[in-house]
Amino acid sequence: MFVSLFLVGACTNLEEELKDTFTEDFDPINPGLGQSENVNKATPADGLGGAFQRLRNGSANHGNYFSVVEISSDEAVITQKGGDWFDGGIWLDMHRHVWQSTHPALNGMWNDNYGGISECNRLIQENTVGAEGIAQLRTLRALYYWRLMDAFGRIKLVTVPGVDAPQATRVQAFEFIESELLAAIPNLIDGRPAYGRVSKGGAYSLLARLYLNAEVYTGTPRWQDAIDAADAVINSGFYSLSDSYAAVFAPDNVENVEHIWVIPYDEATATGMNFAQMTLHYPSQLTYRLQQQPWNGYSTLEEFYNSYENGDARKANNFIVGPQTDLDGNPILDLAFDPADADGAAINYTPAINELAPSGSRQAGARLGKYSFKVGQLPEMDNDYTLFRYGQVLLIKAEAIARLNGNWSDPGTLALVNQLRSRAGVAAFSSMTEDQFLAERGREMFQESIRRTDLIRFNKWGIAWWEKPASAAFRTIFPIPNDQIQAAAGTLTQNAGY
Repeated sequence: MFVSLFLVGACTNLEEELKDTFTEDFDPINPGLGQSENVNKATPADGLGGAFQRLRNGSANHGNYFSVVEISSDEAVITQKGGDWFDGGIWLDMHRHVWQSTHPALNGMWNDNYGGISECNRLIQENTVGAEGIAQLRTLRALYYWRLMDAFGRIKLVTVPGVDAPQATRVQAFEFIESELLAAIPNLIDGRPAYGRVSKGGAYSLLARLYLNAEVYTGTPRWQDAIDAADAVINSGFYSLSDSYAAVFAPDNVENVEHIWVIPYDEATATGMNFAQMTLHYPSQLTYRLQQQPWNGYSTLEEFYNSYENGDARKANNFIVGPQTDLDGNPILDLAFDPADADGAAINYTPAINELAPSGSRQAGARLGKYSFKVGQLPEMDNDYTLFRYGQVLLIKAEAIARLNGNWSDPGTLALVNQLRSRAGVAAFSSMTEDQFLAERGREMFQESIRRTDLIRFNKWGIAWWEKPASAAFRTIFPIPNDQIQAAAGTLTQNAGY
């Protein structure tokens, strides 16, 4: 039998030449749809593109928003594999909750979201896109501000190009975001949005998320308001659960019935989604006929992987595990493997990870496969990234009902959760605890950049988990980046504890 070999030492060594005999009907372990054609649709030429395109920065790639909110949670990790992926220790610090105000990804988050806000402000001031266009921009700006407020707490609410604003409290930021959404909704269209844009459904979904976290942000719960905002989406009749969980995230997921607000990605015209590169081991290039070698970075924590029961369709879709082969079914090997690895050179993605650092196994950890890969793809993926979808709104309403009524087994909560469990092919819950709900929400929402916010709301953020000690309460928000404080010349002050 032919065996595919890889000998690589670091994530920067991406030039290995691959020779193989590909077969078109190969069915890899995590196949996506296996199509080779590009699936794309143009976003409208409505003058709003510059503002919406900024969402692609950091949302589904490495080193920015996605990295920060996922690596700091209990569902994703980047281990140090000897000299590979050490990166000055910044991702180890993020996992351990010992980040500093000099962390480059925090500064990138701040800059990219304010860059989007600046583009919204410019277009709003120019006032050439009509009332509905302005409403979309205000909704989009509210999303950028939600990301900043959720992450950093005390931020500047800049609304006019070139005009600075004082640092607002978190309560003031919450009230501003709420008021912007309420003001925008009447001028947004009722139905499904134009591709890559936002309609009433997206605005109400963001409002529902805002109200779900209101107690964290302001000290005052808003459970009924979260239910009402979720109902505005659910009762609109424009969205529904997809019959297939996998189809919601697949390479050809353009305008899936479950999508409410997405970030369009495309391998040629809307680049920036790099999940295959971020998570797969180098020789997995042969499994998917990737145009470039992956980087062997991201995996999930064993405990999170094990929170799924066998037979859950979401477990099969969300993770890549087990022995890996090339397109002909031959084992793929890494000759730079750790001699202590019981699997030897053969690539076997095991849920268990030996350690975070300094010698994490190069092949350990279930890999991120929710936004599935197509055979032959470029480093840039075609899958659209979900900001809000119908399944998420069902979970928002389910949680708000339980909290409002003080009963996690409330019939309304169970009915909503069981819709999702039915699709996943697992048995319905007849009763539920708070911890069970959080676990179920995690199983459904994996890799959608919301786990950090959920853990904080459920008072789980500061607890210890694998290779992460218990962390102090002040770390529920990140430090204002040091570069921003210096550039602000006294108009930004640091968050407490940093």
